[in-house]
Amino acid sequence: MIAALRGELAEERAARRIAELGLQAKTLEAEQLRVQIARLRHERFGRSSERLAGEVAQLELRLDEVLADIAAAGGAGDTEDEIASGPAPEEKARRRGRRPLPENLPRRDVEHLPTGGCACRSCGGVLRKVGEDVTEILEYRPGRFEVVRHVRPAFSCRTCEAMTQAPMPALPIERGRPGPGLLAHVLVSKYCDHLPLYRQAEIYARDGLDLPRGLLAGWVGRSAALAEPMAAFIGRHALAGPRIHADDTPMPMLAPGRGKTQTARVWAYLRDDRPFGGRDPPAVFYEFTPDRKGEHPQRRLRDFQGILQADAYSGFNALYESGRVVEAACWTHARRYFHDCVFRRKPDRTGSTLQCHMLGGRRKI
Repeated sequence: MIAALRGELAEERAARRIAELGLQAKTLEAEQLRVQIARLRHERFGRSSERLAGEVAQLELRLDEVLADIAAAGGAGDTEDEIASGPAPEEKARRRGRRPLPENLPRRDVEHLPTGGCACRSCGGVLRKVGEDVTEILEYRPGRFEVVRHVRPAFSCRTCEAMTQAPMPALPIERGRPGPGLLAHVLVSKYCDHLPLYRQAEIYARDGLDLPRGLLAGWVGRSAALAEPMAAFIGRHALAGPRIHADDTPMPMLAPGRGKTQTARVWAYLRDDRPFGGRDPPAVFYEFTPDRKGEHPQRRLRDFQGILQADAYSGFNALYESGRVVEAACWTHARRYFHDCVFRRKPDRTGSTLQCHMLGGRRKI
């Protein structure tokens, strides 16, 4: 018995040692990933910093997995919420008939009564209910779906038999099922949370909802048309300030027929006068273009007069040459060259003195 207990104890010690070694390996890998991420983030002052975003995102995902393994093994670690989502594969939307909304979803009735009350608008007689029309709209509240039943009782006059019924309230999409809350949730999930439509369709399917990506894409397109006047107003407000900040961000765009993607751009024009005592609300106007030609910012800022803070992109030069726009150079981009000169060139006797002067000036900046 003693020999058997000693054998079991030895096996437990060996298993615990293996687990400790595995935990140490995971911890070491996590530290290595942290170092790599910190190094890549430090490269944001380099000339090709935009190209490192994808590599950083992949390392962040791997770090999340490693920290999750450490936590499952009893270790401790803190994670960061940066999840990269790849582009969704193309899918042909198949036309199909409408399916009834799931019966297990909670339903909330909103009754719409005639504006004239219980009296007939034709003769003033008493109305009696003879039927009703029910229109079910799929709505979303944070954390759950629900079906809103718009009930419109139909009344007839006891005296003249005239029919009275409240009109159907306006919907974001005519003859469509989505409510405004659901459309807002789909748009926020896609553009703010970077959740592709095909993934949203999978999530909604867990609640028993058949919302294919083709249908969601149609909702997004209709919503974009509805938001166009508001976007135009934001653009006019953002570009009407005395000073704006402009920048562009690369993003992949599908190139049909080529079997790959091409680099498109999203331009941001920011107005924020609060640091200068302004009382106007801040605003950012975004514009998508398929390329980075200088004609895009020149067209958007053709009527702008004031101070423009931007990087050294040559597409802005035509605006500065016109005399209507005053250039405010970006120190973040300028210090990249200080960084390259100080830390990437081999020092010599002359260079070491130059580095000291540059470092002193860099700290003052």
